[in-house]
Amino acid sequence: MLTHPTFEALNALKLDGMAEAFAELISEDRGRSLDPVAWIGLMLDREQARRGTRRFQSRLRAANLRHGGACMEDVDYRTSRGLDRALFQSLASPDWIDRHRSVLITGPCGVGKSWLACALGHGASRADRTVLYQRLPRLFSDLELARGDGRFDRLFRKIARVDLLILDDWGPDRLTATQRRDLMEIVEERYGRRSTIVTSQLPVETWHHVIGEPTFADAILDRLVHNAYRISWMVRRCARLASTTARGPANEQDPGPGLPTGPSHAPDTASLLAGAAPGARAPPVDNPPHHRHP
Repeated sequence: MLTHPTFEALNALKLDGMAEAFAELISEDRGRSLDPVAWIGLMLDREQARRGTRRFQSRLRAANLRHGGACMEDVDYRTSRGLDRALFQSLASPDWIDRHRSVLITGPCGVGKSWLACALGHGASRADRTVLYQRLPRLFSDLELARGDGRFDRLFRKIARVDLLILDDWGPDRLTATQRRDLMEIVEERYGRRSTIVTSQLPVETWHHVIGEPTFADAILDRLVHNAYRISWMVRRCARLASTTARGPANEQDPGPGLPTGPSHAPDTASLLAGAAPGARAPPVDNPPHHRHP
């Protein structure tokens, strides 16, 4: 065991990275050929790397991601989801979090919405941003319990102040009056100050109905949808059911002209990213936000 006084002093000061590098240098021949400045530089590099790793691990534990192993490097762009590679890779940079933008991920069950949201959360944690994952049904239950035992203010501050909040499994149940108020307070507190990711099986166009009360719905969606990147998938069966509902019963063998025959997107030419595929929507940059209050 190494008993060098400098090694022991570094450990006593909790400079574990520097102590580890010092032990390696004095036990190797290459350490004798380095000048003191090089020794200090190597030791500081090791300490900085060790502390960065510890901070990342701490942020990742606090995020409580549903898919802790999800990361941007493992996203498979070859599947038939139609995920736009350019758009999603642009989200690997924390710039959109620093600009307080949001991401809305919608599509049918099983396409990987939660996994993609957790991959974005993992990337944000690596970029030294705080992240918190919450399933909306569980979040509403926790807020209700916290209101009863006096923890509401502390829990609300935690939700409101985190750099990136992931709200998973929006809908399909309609919100109660208490849930509407809680959601309104969360999005109002975070709007223009923090970033939010929302995942849902329901298209954004139906969220107004899920919220229920029109005044609250207008205010909440104004803050969620404005300046948000939208990633959505539509499968053939969903499109056929929607068309049948609008036109009445139709021949099941003939889905009708104009319906997609595979993964497709509803383009939004007013907010498409330059070079992005239809369905990969970017928020408008120049339009000022329009506030509505319940």
